[in-house]
Amino acid sequence: MSVPASLAEIVDDFAALGDSDKVTLLLEFAGELPELPAELTTEAMEPVPECQSPVFLSVDAHDPDAVRLYFSAPREAPTTRGFASILHQGLDGESAQTILDVPADFYYDLGLGKAVSPLRLRGMAGMLGRIKAQVRRQTGTGPQAPAGPTG
Repeated sequence: MSVPASLAEIVDDFAALGDSDKVTLLLEFAGELPELPAELTTEAMEPVPECQSPVFLSVDAHDPDAVRLYFSAPREAPTTRGFASILHQGLDGESAQTILDVPADFYYDLGLGKAVSPLRLRGMAGMLGRIKAQVRRQTGTGPQAPAGPTG
């Protein structure tokens, strides 16, 4: 299992910082989460109940060589929004197989364990697990594992 270059770069950026600067970078990511396209509403998206805040995601894997990811996370939840933005920037446009190969616990490499609660980190794992489950369903790739942190 490995992470794509775009996600590895984000992990490296976090690894190079002290704890307080990691939080600042996470908040910067929160501000960079793209808005949803006009034709996509949260009602048509999958909720991520593992997150403490109301987060929704949508995966478009009709082209398995360039999977598109969409997230909706409230601005009032910058940590969760930051995690969604990291996943978006690190995985959007990657191939289905590349996304499936990302380790379920890659987020530990961000080094946010001291700055963010374990419950919030599990929310990021939940997002990744649900992304992988949708990729599997849409592409028929790999086992049909349940969504969640182990997905």
